[in-house]
Amino acid sequence: MELPVEGGRLYVEEHGSGGTPLLLIQGLGYSLAGWRFQLRAFASRRRTIAFDNRGTGRSSKEPGPFSMEQFAGDALSVLDALGIESAHVVGVSMGGFIAQVLALQAPDRLRSLVLVGTSPGGHDHAPVPAETLEAWLENAGLPPEEYARRTMHLSFSPGWSEAHPELYEELLAARLEHPTPPECWQAQFAATGPFLAAGVPVEEIGAPTLVVHGDADRVVPVSNGHLLARRIAGSELALLPGRGHVVQLESPDEFNGLVEGFLERVEAQ
Repeated sequence: MELPVEGGRLYVEEHGSGGTPLLLIQGLGYSLAGWRFQLRAFASRRRTIAFDNRGTGRSSKEPGPFSMEQFAGDALSVLDALGIESAHVVGVSMGGFIAQVLALQAPDRLRSLVLVGTSPGGHDHAPVPAETLEAWLENAGLPPEEYARRTMHLSFSPGWSEAHPELYEELLAARLEHPTPPECWQAQFAATGPFLAAGVPVEEIGAPTLVVHGDADRVVPVSNGHLLARRIAGSELALLPGRGHVVQLESPDEFNGLVEGFLERVEAQ
């Protein structure tokens, strides 16, 4: 479905039924194609919703500026439009920034929170490694296919794309089916700056929280996952040895099992 929001529209998909709903929020430049191995798996047990952040996928392509508060407001609009009072929320990378803001701005709307390959920002966070940041910024103005081919391998663990060439090409093609224009990627990237500089008071998050991080992450260093887990009281930390940034694509069965197990524990309490 298409959902009108202030200044644009969002493309939203809903799969499955029953149980506490699950909302999936993607990261910088990625459409909901980044959940290709999650939608069917999660929808087999519960109502699962995914959407394209503004600027990506099949949502409208405003040039920005954007903010994490605006993205969180979009996520809240999705819940409102579908009549969902509270949901489990999973956010990966920048989607984790959005999920944290959502958890702080509308705590009554979250049943639980899963933060994947993300950071709370602030003076203690570890920034994007120089090699990755340099590759991003050097290629950010290129057409989407050229940009993705020069940078997407950095989202996986070292050597993964070479070891899985057919799957990597499949994932690349899925990302490029509804590509993110350079100006929209740049606007999303710019929105991460204020979030990371100021950080958010994650100590105030009261929702049950699972932190998932690959320890070979070349985008958001794993120390950020440790930081989140230390600062959010009662949170669980699941480290995936040798995995990169997009663990939901690199190790989908392991990731899906971790998340579903966590959701079941939350619902049993």
